[in-house]
Amino acid sequence: MCKVQCAKVSVFYEEWNVYAVNNLTLPFQTSSFIDFMRSFASDNNSSVHPKVMEMLMKANEGHAVGYGDDPWTEEATRLVKQQFSRPCEALFVFNGTGSNTMALQLMTRPYHIIFCADTGHIAVDECGAPSKGTGCFMRTIPTKDGKLTPELLAPYMINFGVEHHSQPGAVYISQCTELGTVYTPDEVKALCEFAHSHGLKVHMDGARISNAAAALGVSLDEVSGACGVDTLTLGGTKNGLMGAECVVVFNPELMDEARYARKQTCQLASKMRYLSAQFIAFLTDELWLECAQKANALAVKLRDALLEMPDVTFTQPMESNQLFFIMPKEKEEKLHEKFYFYYWNEAVGEMRLVTSWDTTEEDVDSLIAYLQTL
Repeated sequence: MCKVQCAKVSVFYEEWNVYAVNNLTLPFQTSSFIDFMRSFASDNNSSVHPKVMEMLMKANEGHAVGYGDDPWTEEATRLVKQQFSRPCEALFVFNGTGSNTMALQLMTRPYHIIFCADTGHIAVDECGAPSKGTGCFMRTIPTKDGKLTPELLAPYMINFGVEHHSQPGAVYISQCTELGTVYTPDEVKALCEFAHSHGLKVHMDGARISNAAAALGVSLDEVSGACGVDTLTLGGTKNGLMGAECVVVFNPELMDEARYARKQTCQLASKMRYLSAQFIAFLTDELWLECAQKANALAVKLRDALLEMPDVTFTQPMESNQLFFIMPKEKEEKLHEKFYFYYWNEAVGEMRLVTSWDTTEEDVDSLIAYLQTL
């Protein structure tokens, strides 16, 4: 038997693994001890912020009309709209893949091309859901840092009006990118102006937009809606929410049909209050910013320590809460035995470490101290 003490939770790890939490025993099987490691693998692995949990408990009192006709959704919608300088519609959804599929379906037809970076989440991590949902061809464009530019898009602005070819229809960008880099407001504006000048619409996947805004020291609006994007996924799951995203529609041409796209992509929650209540907590007193600033600050601390190690080489600039680097293979393997993280490119030994809103100073200190012993 192995006993692990973590905060107020005692975990007893046996053949049939029993978790004892506040005298409540929940038996279930698990195949490895990895469940109990502090994780640098993804901000998806983080816990729910107590203020979000508290708001969910309040929303759980009594009955409320389903599908969004409730006071929680009304208030959350008001708070979302309050973040942006342009008129918009806010539609709460379950997850990132669904939000991207919904937004892209809303702005395209099946004969369109959707352009994205070759690292784009819709191209490599969503099991083809956006392709299936839209019927569109995904044209991936190689980048060095996960960021599209007008110059990278320009060679693909061809065959307009030629019926034998799929037609350029939309541009997808991620903020932050999948490589942890961040678009500046000027970069987003330039991209939107270029796309719109060619008749294309722009969707921003803001799964980590809070981290981007915090890193740049700007508002959520200044790095998205005010730059001209047509739709935005306002992400929350990676930044303290239990599980909720919001599709924000800025383009007036898309607003009327947005609700139908949400339903058809299976993103309309019957008990909507449990999604919208999370955003009330998220947007009250800038909780989103507090959480993102903490994650970013601890990523900076970790980066600064790694930069002092001569055998660590960063493969991307660290601009948010994600770190990409390589080190000798034997060190990587030993580190993986003690800390949970993902390999980004195993062929070259590239690792990705991610800090979260609930990452602690002790977590970072522990990882640094362990590396210094190797």
